[in-house]
Amino acid sequence: MHTALPLTCSTSLRLTFAGIPRLRALDLITPRSIGSKQFHCYSFSSAKHRESMDIETKTGKVVVKECSLKGSKVENDSIGEDLGAIERMTVHELRSKLRSVGVPAKGCKSDLVSTLRGFLNSKVEGSSLVLDDQQLLGTKPRRSKIDALKGKTKSSSVEEHAQELNTVLKVSEIQSTKRRVKQVQAVDSNEEVKTTLLATSHKLSIKMDEVSGKEASRLKRKAHQEIAVEVGASGEVNLSRDQNEPWTVFAHKKPQKGWTVYNPRTMRPPPLSGDTKSVKLMSWNVNGLRALLKLEGFSALQLAQREDFDVLCLQETKLQEKDVEGIKQSLLEGYENSFWTCSASKLGYSGTAIISRVEPLSVTYGLGVSDHDGEGRLVTVEFDTYYLLNAYVPNSGDGLKRLSYRVTEWDPSLSSYMKELEKSKPVILTGDLNCAHEEIDIYNPAGNRRSAGFTDEERQSFETNFLSKGFVDTFREQHPGVVGYTYWGYRHGARKTNRGWRLDYFLVSKSIFGKVHDSYILPDVTGSDHCPIGLVLKI
Repeated sequence: MHTALPLTCSTSLRLTFAGIPRLRALDLITPRSIGSKQFHCYSFSSAKHRESMDIETKTGKVVVKECSLKGSKVENDSIGEDLGAIERMTVHELRSKLRSVGVPAKGCKSDLVSTLRGFLNSKVEGSSLVLDDQQLLGTKPRRSKIDALKGKTKSSSVEEHAQELNTVLKVSEIQSTKRRVKQVQAVDSNEEVKTTLLATSHKLSIKMDEVSGKEASRLKRKAHQEIAVEVGASGEVNLSRDQNEPWTVFAHKKPQKGWTVYNPRTMRPPPLSGDTKSVKLMSWNVNGLRALLKLEGFSALQLAQREDFDVLCLQETKLQEKDVEGIKQSLLEGYENSFWTCSASKLGYSGTAIISRVEPLSVTYGLGVSDHDGEGRLVTVEFDTYYLLNAYVPNSGDGLKRLSYRVTEWDPSLSSYMKELEKSKPVILTGDLNCAHEEIDIYNPAGNRRSAGFTDEERQSFETNFLSKGFVDTFREQHPGVVGYTYWGYRHGARKTNRGWRLDYFLVSKSIFGKVHDSYILPDVTGSDHCPIGLVLKI
């Protein structure tokens, strides 16, 4: 007795785009169970398998001889197990198969593959799969006008399926992102997870005319580009694609649990009340002051108005002595006190300056050591309650040529100078100290172990000569576990991807750290490869 079963795959078979099996004239599927019945699909190009079937030529349906197939092993693999086989079919085989099922077979091989996949997927998701005897034989049927119309209808269904798949992928990508956010919130309910999902302004909009593995991959890549998910090891999530705020992107190659990205808009404390006496200090490596002042869009006046700083420390001014007077004439109103030191050993190199609205009690240039004072790297001003040092620490250079000088001569000399000043008043050291002290202070710690600014020798010297001597890294103390950079190299567009270093600091004597109200970074201020940093100190 023969049992006639329509080859219905809607409940027992699912196709994915992980790969499609090799179908020589539509080879199909190992037996599966459907309830108490056996479901068999076989290679329609195999005479051996055809002998195990009865084909009703009048109805065009397949009648499976279930009794004769028991115990037989189907040699061809399942579609779900080997979805990459269609890729291995020749163009001729692809066109023959598409024409045999009434689907237009035009275009290159990738077009044919995507069309066949779309056809198979639409058939599998349909309510039934009914093949006539000509399709089973793999022969090309004679097409009537009605058949041609049916072919167009089938082709249209493939295109509709492509559009449906596109929509599903879009929704799935956004839903999976939302699920990840919910999972993070469930893991640590004590931490506030701030998310901004820009699905409205950055909708996934890939127009797919064809459905293929390559197109699906491209869509997924586009999705990840449109929605940047920033997840720290702590599980904190930041979703943002605002290209005007690249510093909000969590960028680190070796993130640790609890780390998050610095955002001055949300992490700075409220301003002090008007009756609290305070001073605001700022520091900035300008990488050439004359070039900065010529930049379109940069306004020193706007920066001063916005920040209302009392003292501004500049490094790497690259000025010569003959340039200083001209610069002084262009100083902002209210900042009449300025003190400049330039490199004498190499013109147009290094250079530091302090510009202040408050007149200091005294000014000192250099360390008082001739071997260190020829490059204009240090200015010290004395105020009523503290000393302020503006330093541009020597870079160890290409090939680490100055590493030994830096860690055995300059750093110890600067440290000794600070400790001597501290005997009379607390000391504040600011500037470009040319050292990313910890792994959190650099985007790629493993890749920069022998790079100037992150060698073990420089980091140990920073610890030994400054932190261990009682000077406090104010930003790190106020923001432990916060990734905030102050320098981004011009090469490879590092600033756009927030792949930077924290090289600029405010170090203060431990005795006045309790008076620090805010130690902050201004990553939105451009014009240099460094950005300004600030310190608000109650006095």
